[in-house]
Amino acid sequence: MRILRSLLLLAALLAALPVRAQAPDPFAGFAATGFDGIRRAIEDLAGSGNKQAEATIAALQAGRLATTADGGVFIKTDDGWRDARTGAAATPDNPRPVRLNNAVRAAAAAAMGNLTLFSADAGTRLRAAEAVLKSRDPAALPALTRAIAQEKDSSVRAAMDQARAAAVLAAPDTSEAERIVAVGILRGRGDLDARSILASLGTQPPAVAEAAATAVTAIDRQQQLWALGQGVFYGLSLGSVLLLAAAGLAITFGVMGVINMAHGEMVMLGAYTTFVVQEVIRAHAPGLFGASLIIAVPLAFLVSGLVGIAIERGMIRFLYGRPLETLLATWGLSLVLQQGVRTIFGPTNREVGTPAWMSGAVQWGGLTITINRLVIIVFAALVILALMAALRFTSLGLQMRAVTQNRRMAAAMGIRTPWIDAMTFGLGSGVAGMAGVALSQIDNVSPNLGQGYIIDSFLVVVFGGVGNLWGTVVSALTLGIVNKFLEPLAGAVLGKIVVLVLLILFIQRKPRGMFPLKGRAVEA
Repeated sequence: MRILRSLLLLAALLAALPVRAQAPDPFAGFAATGFDGIRRAIEDLAGSGNKQAEATIAALQAGRLATTADGGVFIKTDDGWRDARTGAAATPDNPRPVRLNNAVRAAAAAAMGNLTLFSADAGTRLRAAEAVLKSRDPAALPALTRAIAQEKDSSVRAAMDQARAAAVLAAPDTSEAERIVAVGILRGRGDLDARSILASLGTQPPAVAEAAATAVTAIDRQQQLWALGQGVFYGLSLGSVLLLAAAGLAITFGVMGVINMAHGEMVMLGAYTTFVVQEVIRAHAPGLFGASLIIAVPLAFLVSGLVGIAIERGMIRFLYGRPLETLLATWGLSLVLQQGVRTIFGPTNREVGTPAWMSGAVQWGGLTITINRLVIIVFAALVILALMAALRFTSLGLQMRAVTQNRRMAAAMGIRTPWIDAMTFGLGSGVAGMAGVALSQIDNVSPNLGQGYIIDSFLVVVFGGVGNLWGTVVSALTLGIVNKFLEPLAGAVLGKIVVLVLLILFIQRKPRGMFPLKGRAVEA
């Protein structure tokens, strides 16, 4: 009896204990018909610690999550369906896609940010912090606080601090002092995302709203400075293109007094040389594609230079002293060269690839620096420095300068002026060919490529001073920057008209350009 009473007492005690509730299924909410239910399901799954949470929410963002009538949740992959709860392959019966709206997308982005804040990869943690900042989800505050405490990377920690500041400003129960500190953190970030958050704080307490308004003003001023820097960079890149196209023209026009309307076609030949080099490399040595532009530069110089020497020997030398006839002859020659390229390569644009080391962009504060344009700026500087060194330190350069200053005296001193004319024309054409290599990375390679730069090249040469390379450098960069700042205000076409009018007014005051140089054209 004693044993029986003990058993009955034990049974009564067990019956009196509360029944442990079964843990809720965090996936069940995805079958909800309303968007609020789906959003709550995302939050529940992200906080559940389930190992399938990240894959499930990522599938939802990609539109690959579906449910079935019996409560199943499935992920559509390229290989078929998988059960979201287990990750195992499955065959769902009549799957129905989970619906999305902006609130669900924002909740998914915030949840993904929370899930990846503790990733082993610094880049993943940084992207997670950026996602939380954009979502401004107060629910991310506990995770952000823990992540900040253990973060070792300073840049990632700064991004997490900024994300936490955005969440603090969105949370309803944070103090005024915390909000003011958060405003200061976002002001230090200084980008458009931070400005958008701060501009929405007009309904906050007066002290917070005032601090936010001051921060917005400071960010606007900083953005104006970054926009100015961006315009200067684009202007320098455009100026570098003009400089490459005009440098050879400055030499031939200054030394020989020839109005060469076929100079643009030398640029075009350099671009097509680049195309041919890349086609040969693709066919026979794909591993060398990264060096294709480096290989193309000297080849383009040789091809365009040899064509230039042939033009000078075959046509230009019979027209010295008759500039209008050289203009008409070289214009006709440009049409012949264009038609020849159309016959060989066809009239359509040709694809010239960009090597991996020239692709992409670098973000520096509010300034976006595209790698290909940065390389062109550096390349233009190297070409001009090499050209100046050749003119100053080589015998050919010495003789060219002598012919420029006094052609008759140079001939009397034994300089073979016809040979200098041919070499000068070849050098100028070769430099134009190298310009074509650069232009192939930012413009369409077509038979009309050179026509877009010939007029601007003459403007650069005349504005800077005929035959003066320093003048060409200053002129090209000045016109490039002025064009880029005028385009947003007046449009591309009207901007060029304004530049042309200003240039005409300038030439009326200084007919020889900014840096006049005595030469054959001037003496004539």
